[in-house]
Amino acid sequence: MDYNKLFAEEIAGKLDGSMSVESIMGLVEKPKFEGQGDLAFPCFSLAKTQGKAPHIIAGELAERITHPVFERVAAAGPYVNCFLKKSVVSNETLETILEVQADYGGSNIGQGKNITIDFSSPNIAKPFSMGHLRSTVIGNSLAKIVEKVGYKAVGINHLGDWGTQFGKLIVAYKKWGDEAAVKENPIPELLALYIKFHQEAEGDPGLEDEARKWFWRLENGDGEAEKLWTWFKEESLQEFSKIYELLEVDIDSYAGEAFYNDKMAATIELLKTNDLLTESQGAEVVDLTDEGLPPFLIRKSDGATLYGTRDLTAALYRKEHYQFAKSLYVVGQEQTLHFRQLKLTLKKMGFDWSDEMDHISFGFILKDGKKMSTRKGKVVLLDQVLKEVIELAEKNIEERNPALANKAETAQMVGVGAVIFHDLKTERQNNVEFSLEAMLRFEGVTGPYVQYTHARACSILRKSGMAPDGLAPVGLEDVHSWEVIKDLLAFPETIHKSFEQSEPSVIARFAIELAQDFNKYYGHVKVLEDDKQLEGRLALVFAVTVVLKESLRLLGIHAPVEM
Repeated sequence: MDYNKLFAEEIAGKLDGSMSVESIMGLVEKPKFEGQGDLAFPCFSLAKTQGKAPHIIAGELAERITHPVFERVAAAGPYVNCFLKKSVVSNETLETILEVQADYGGSNIGQGKNITIDFSSPNIAKPFSMGHLRSTVIGNSLAKIVEKVGYKAVGINHLGDWGTQFGKLIVAYKKWGDEAAVKENPIPELLALYIKFHQEAEGDPGLEDEARKWFWRLENGDGEAEKLWTWFKEESLQEFSKIYELLEVDIDSYAGEAFYNDKMAATIELLKTNDLLTESQGAEVVDLTDEGLPPFLIRKSDGATLYGTRDLTAALYRKEHYQFAKSLYVVGQEQTLHFRQLKLTLKKMGFDWSDEMDHISFGFILKDGKKMSTRKGKVVLLDQVLKEVIELAEKNIEERNPALANKAETAQMVGVGAVIFHDLKTERQNNVEFSLEAMLRFEGVTGPYVQYTHARACSILRKSGMAPDGLAPVGLEDVHSWEVIKDLLAFPETIHKSFEQSEPSVIARFAIELAQDFNKYYGHVKVLEDDKQLEGRLALVFAVTVVLKESLRLLGIHAPVEM
């Protein structure tokens, strides 16, 4: 049951329709202090329409609101505070979770409609760095969250497989490359060549002209250029697939920038038909100055297309191909202007569905407080990080639980989960400081802490010898179990909030809070004591395993049953 909604309905009924249930629900909050109840409604917004002071309105409302689920309703200054009946709410909550288990918290808001999610999008011929981790894990988590609320996620890896960087790489390979070395160790060799190009270009600007010429040849179907580009791409995709397999990332489409090469002419023609193209210093642009934005470049003076041309074409293709209800772009915050231009251009073309396109921006992963840069060689490779963190996790497990079966498998769950959680616990707009040590702590705000809490709860259930499916919840009303029950109650709303805000950190923070409250409960209560509330306590423990496991799954993380 949604007790926030029930409380709002009771208030609305006493206001004779002067305020909607939805409006009231938007104001209902959790009191700051435990003694103030479980739900609170501030009456400030009613002062004008009621013609009374908020504290008087609160007092009158509190006297009139009653319900079998409410222990009592009392006024505290301008607030109406509601105290729920612990035993009733505990029973209802645990019975629901026992019945639906992993489906708890889900909904059918999406009614099976598609949401396309453009995420990860690493650059071909460059290593999969920690810099690409954020887009990958945020996008993967959002795919799971939108499906939890009833949509169908379509994961699109818009590969960076086109552009002048390939001209640079071809020049570097022809000048300094060694075919045998590249075949033996492709990505590190190609990265070294890319870095060398930029180092040499600082003293020889002519290299940039050579790179532009080679990219022009690639765009115009030159055989040698195409052969090198295809080779670079195939080697990269093989390396990327190893990362995606380890992170368990599902991708439906690998249609990158090159996929749209033969489709851009139609987009440019459509812009011309709508009389949106203007000339600017020999280039073709969409003028957005009336809207306070710089012009959107469509075609350069030499006829080459641009990032914007491809994104316009991709948006048109995705709408036609997937008929999306929403289209999410999980791309760094430095591209904010680009996506404003993209949406506005589509709007000018008459496509109102562009309103359903959202740029899901995020901050940087920093190393020693500085942004990583592939061009300057300041990069941390993700496959190396994952390898190292799994080895460290295995070492930690060996020290803590040397008799554990399947140590290697558990270490992979813990290590990979630690990397993902370290990223997703942070609000996506904020920067994340890279730290192996911080990722792997078994205490504090970390993935291993949540996983360990889940494993501990599973251990309690094993020791009880009772099957969770046969448990009959008995009304729990002690203060420690109540904190856990309130967390469990909040899970459906947490998922909805995470979906609305496209913010996985909402779920990550929830998982930490539930883990902390459960550990407090475990520290104060003898769960396995054989008394009349044993089944109720075990039902609570089982419900915690269900919700922690599902929280972690929505983040793209496994929940080991032993650690």
